[in-house]
Amino acid sequence: MDLRDQLKNLFPDHEEDVSKQTDETSSNIWLQDDPIICKYEKRKGKPITILEGYNGATDDFKKLAKELKQKLSVGGSFKDEKIIIQGDYRDKIMAILKRKGFKVKRVGG
Repeated sequence: MDLRDQLKNLFPDHEEDVSKQTDETSSNIWLQDDPIICKYEKRKGKPITILEGYNGATDDFKKLAKELKQKLSVGGSFKDEKIIIQGDYRDKIMAILKRKGFKVKRVGG
């Protein structure tokens, strides 16, 4: 019995409002036709993942960077129209971006 079932037992007359639940694809980030390029590099001996090729608004790309860093629980930055994520998270990042509706191209390795 999960929490949702327990709440239904406590409040049988309560109806869930499905419209408040957010879907990952309902974000207001502009989707582009060209694929985002996902690269892997090593800088100073440490692995990083670089995302580039987004041609929408810079603020949208910054929001996307923040969201990716939070979902992966890693550090990173946004510099020179590129998102830099600490570590090799290409597969996870590509899966997240595909769920959001982006086209992603894997480059290198």
